[in-house]
Amino acid sequence: MKIGFYTSTFNDRPLEEVADFAASAGFDAIEIDVGGHIKTPDRVADAVALARSRSLFVSSLTYFGNQLDADRDRRRELRSRTAEFAQAIGETGVPIFVIFPGRDDSAGEEANYDDFADFANGLIAETRSSGLTFAIENWPGPKDNFIGTTPKGWQELFARIPDRRFGLEFDPSHLIRIGVDPYRAMEAVKDRIAILHAKDTAIDREALQAIGYHGKGWWQYKLPGLGLLDWPRFLRQARGHGFDGTLSIEHEDAAYGWPGKDLSARKEGERLGLDYLKNVLNGL
Repeated sequence: MKIGFYTSTFNDRPLEEVADFAASAGFDAIEIDVGGHIKTPDRVADAVALARSRSLFVSSLTYFGNQLDADRDRRRELRSRTAEFAQAIGETGVPIFVIFPGRDDSAGEEANYDDFADFANGLIAETRSSGLTFAIENWPGPKDNFIGTTPKGWQELFARIPDRRFGLEFDPSHLIRIGVDPYRAMEAVKDRIAILHAKDTAIDREALQAIGYHGKGWWQYKLPGLGLLDWPRFLRQARGHGFDGTLSIEHEDAAYGWPGKDLSARKEGERLGLDYLKNVLNGL
């Protein structure tokens, strides 16, 4: 497996600086945030070339946005831009484009799944020549209600999107905080995982007891190894299923400068995550 990180942690820094840091710190790969470091489709090729010039494997490009936005004009605009990015990414040979399904609160459950699946199937057809893989991250969204972010939701999508060029950016941290067993969840979708997000979650049991699941502050995202996930078990399981892709650290650990605070602390967090994951992989 390659180890990289998602550049959103450094969206306040130019991509050249971020790539230089990744290379000097010993990372194999980089996952580039479109909104933070690319902005427009015409800049995709240059961004990818910059990373590759530092001998970094570009594991994926990630484009944030609610593809089921209830505002039809915003939805059309986002989807049009997503299709443009898909074409540009496919031309570079980057293997994975990560997007977010979102949810239309004004529509029913079936309608949301049907609508997003129609869009995703269209993207797959339009990029057949490049072979680009599309993945969704299982972030539940700001209201914890995005579709396709739970085991049941994944099966709903995969039934509608059978092509293996559609899969998951599997992030165990989100599953931990919503009460889903990440090991069982991985087992059920082992053939649809395109990339792994390396992020952990810590839970304050006393705070949870005091305020309950609907309260705030009882859980925190953490760097790999600083939360509840058994990483040796998790990565051994992934390797056993044949996963040999990229582990992309998504650093959202407030103890190490996130979000957008002390730059040296953020870099220290990335290095700690890299060292930890290297040690785990070396021990498998």
